[in-house]
Amino acid sequence: MNGRILEEQLFNALMLSATFVVVGSLLVVVGVIIIKGAPALSLTMITETSSGGYLLGGAGGILNAIIGSLYLIAGSIGIASLIGLPVAIYLNEYAGTKLTHFARLSLDVLYGIPSIVYGAFAFTLMIVLGARESLLWGIITVAMLVLPIVIRGIDEVIQTVPSKLRDASFSLGATQLETGFKVVTRQVIPGIVTTVLLALGRGIGDAASVLLTVGYSDIIPTSLNNPVATLPLAIFFQLGSPYPHAQQRAYASAIILLGLVVMFSVAARFSTARFSKFVIR
Repeated sequence: MNGRILEEQLFNALMLSATFVVVGSLLVVVGVIIIKGAPALSLTMITETSSGGYLLGGAGGILNAIIGSLYLIAGSIGIASLIGLPVAIYLNEYAGTKLTHFARLSLDVLYGIPSIVYGAFAFTLMIVLGARESLLWGIITVAMLVLPIVIRGIDEVIQTVPSKLRDASFSLGATQLETGFKVVTRQVIPGIVTTVLLALGRGIGDAASVLLTVGYSDIIPTSLNNPVATLPLAIFFQLGSPYPHAQQRAYASAIILLGLVVMFSVAARFSTARFSKFVIR
């Protein structure tokens, strides 16, 4: 047999095997969560807040954790996007300088830092400032966690914009900043949506970063200074419970968290399809 054909078949088999491993792992994880959590999943769990002893198998639900997670991720993604988009545009419109090279290197390093380190850093700031656990500090912590993801993701997407589009903008008298914000940004909206989705999935599912900064509360927060429950922490605390029923609820909470991520993914797909008509290919 021709060596080139054999080589192609070998790599096709490797790619197919890798695909089966990834898809199979996903199905196993989701299947285990559904099998273990479905019996404990109920309407009450979604529509009621926790009462005393819920994490130990008491009555109530995790509505407070669901709302808390949405508050947390909305605030953190909002902050990260407001900071990340201008920074990503600057890295591309003023590319080639020592500052931009150093900034990209720093962001790559920050991208790989474990989330617990961000939590420890934010907790240290809380101690120095005399602050207490609250929704505000949870938002700040998660914003720090997802900010490198947002900046580098948007940065990579902006680099795909054709140079002729920038040249056309400059020829009409636009400045670099006007080109970046009014022309380039419009072209990369689908990529921005995808990047924000990736950051959202990382932020909403992380427990280590907020373990020391948000506290835990059985009520829905009415202020940024209130402690707040989140789904990852609810899962973490229930899995550590000695009661089997509470552990089963942890898997049910994981199903809810998975469902939220899926809903965000579907919404992002629709948004991407809607804005793709503005993209010049």
